[in-house]
Amino acid sequence: MTGSTDQHPITIDLNQFKLHIGLTNKIELTLHFNSPSRKFYLSVIAFLVNEMKRLGKITSIPLEKHHDLLALLNETVGGSAGSSDKENLLPRIYRKWKDALPNLEEAPLFKVLGRKKEYDGGTSRTHSFTEDEKDSWANIFEYKGSEGNVRLKFAIDKIGATLDDAVIIYEDSLNGDAWDRFLSSLKGEGERVPEVSEIPPPLEVPGAPVLLPTEKETARRDRLRWITLAAMIAVILGAGALTAWKLYLKPAPVKRASMERMAFSLPDKPSIAVLAFVNMSKDSEQEFFSDGLTEEIITALSKSPYLFVIARSSTFKYKGKPVEVRQVSEELGVRYVLEGSIRRSGEKTRITAQLVDAVDGHHLWAERFDRETKEILTVQDEIALKIMKALHVKLQAGQSGSETGRGAKNLETFLKSMEARGQVLRYTKEGNARARQLFEEVIALDPNYA
Repeated sequence: MTGSTDQHPITIDLNQFKLHIGLTNKIELTLHFNSPSRKFYLSVIAFLVNEMKRLGKITSIPLEKHHDLLALLNETVGGSAGSSDKENLLPRIYRKWKDALPNLEEAPLFKVLGRKKEYDGGTSRTHSFTEDEKDSWANIFEYKGSEGNVRLKFAIDKIGATLDDAVIIYEDSLNGDAWDRFLSSLKGEGERVPEVSEIPPPLEVPGAPVLLPTEKETARRDRLRWITLAAMIAVILGAGALTAWKLYLKPAPVKRASMERMAFSLPDKPSIAVLAFVNMSKDSEQEFFSDGLTEEIITALSKSPYLFVIARSSTFKYKGKPVEVRQVSEELGVRYVLEGSIRRSGEKTRITAQLVDAVDGHHLWAERFDRETKEILTVQDEIALKIMKALHVKLQAGQSGSETGRGAKNLETFLKSMEARGQVLRYTKEGNARARQLFEEVIALDPNYA
């Protein structure tokens, strides 16, 4: 669908990343989201407007169920300016929606076209707007909930506009077609291979005398060239590795837990709390899978007499909440905290895990596991063993990866057991009935599975 946007008071232009609002006697603005991180937030606004148009009403949109799409926007339009993990991305959007986007005077996330910043009497430079203009703009950014469980609304009804007054444009398309084409262009970005231009040969200077070096001089120059080239490569590789480490691999600093604020004194052996692994899959029904793997790791670690492991009932109270490692450590009285995420797609599963020393405030170990789903039974034990080694915990004689867990003989047994536990925790009559059926199937498959 193509057409003109002249008659629309609100235009979200994804070609130039500009937002225009022109409501007579209300507010007139043209904002330019002129950097990757800023473009990301205009894309979020466009996403919300498109969702509201699809639903046919101005309403709040839950971010959690759209995490994959928001991650795509962050990694393409946003230039991966911040982490795309659910526990980081959604709280970041919430904070910017609540504090930065409504701030019309300082405009931290956009450039106000046609107006210059002026000194406000002090050292700060701000845009000059009336109180009505500032209130009208700020009222658009509604939200319910907080952090990762937030629902956002681009409440244009607060400034007297309807959904028909708003239009999204991309290339020569409008609204839903424009949004679909915009997303298609982003999904194709990763497949584009940049063209490499040919390096022109060095220019020859006509008439310049040519002096032929001796063989000895030629050999010496060649050696010098190779030595210089090797040194340059080493410097470049070293600088590149250092940059990559700082930008991508170096773990974020952790706030240290206070021994004075510990609810319980630390045990005389290594103590650990395993937080519920975050389900990063598109299907929310896979929650049982991530919860089940977390439980299996807790069980595997609990088998060691040299570790103090916090029970599932204590750690799962933090599930779905934005919580700091320091808080977990102080409230549960443990030194070490394990957190991670799981993304399952078809027969592929990606698990990330990191072990943090909350008292010293640093990461002891972090790893990513890309495996076939059928190999999941070995990964849980592998994680448990790597944690024990990181904590220098003595392994019992004969203990190996296949002996740390509950001992499921096949993947089907494991998955049915995990789903059954998930159904039990729904605390519903239907959930209990489904769990009973699944447990009966587990027993039929493996009578000895605990």
